Amino acid sequence: MSAAAHLAFFLIVCGAAAGSFLCAWADRLVHGESIVSPPSRCRCCGTRIGWLDKVPVFSWLWLAGKCRTCGAKIPKQVFYCELAGVALAVVAVWVAQSPMHMALGAIWLWTLMGLMVCDLSVFRLPDALTGLLLMTGFGLAWEDPGRDLAGAFIGAGVGAGVFLALRIAYRALRGREGLGLGDVKMMAGIGAGLGAMALPVVTLTAAVLALGVALLGAVWRGARPGGDQAIAFGAYLALAAALVWVWPAV
Repeated sequence: MSAAAHLAFFLIVCGAAAGSFLCAWADRLVHGESIVSPPSRCRCCGTRIGWLDKVPVFSWLWLAGKCRTCGAKIPKQVFYCELAGVALAVVAVWVAQSPMHMALGAIWLWTLMGLMVCDLSVFRLPDALTGLLLMTGFGLAWEDPGRDLAGAFIGAGVGAGVFLALRIAYRALRGREGLGLGDVKMMAGIGAGLGAMALPVVTLTAAVLALGVALLGAVWRGARPGGDQAIAFGAYLALAAALVWVWPAV
């Protein structure tokens, strides 16, 4: 088995763990807890979760999605995030043009997934993840023979600058926040990873996705779309960035 094949297998195995970790991060943000401490425990009975019950995917299936101690249901999103982490690793392996591209691509997609889950859970885009996205974006630009770090810096500047201008303009016109600084920081990472020319496509795709989901949600609830309902736009930007990154390989 070649070194690239070994790396591909390693990334796919790690994908489930990455998905589990990112899901736990979002859950702790909801409860105002650090990702470092306290140790993982059942939200219902408080029992600390042992290592045998932390094996991604398999533990959830073995326990039938329930706590070993009290039988409380383990949220299904844990299982879904673990599967998504594996799926994103497979996509990175499929898209990759080199082992380095494979590794950076997997980290890029996992980071976007983490930002998406956190934004949907608690309307927050952690600095640690936006920072990792930026660094990985620079890595992708450095690794790509058709790009360079100068272009990555321009993309990061354009992405952050445009969204910062939109944030300031919205606040001036409406007297309230419309875009968070997390969105600004995330656009810097997206601009670094994809380049300035891809940013309009990412933004338009995110807007269409957000509008489509909002309309579907309104139809489902039997309500009129619009109003002042908050939208986790960062989540749609993350999804759009992932789609744009993968698209050339389709």
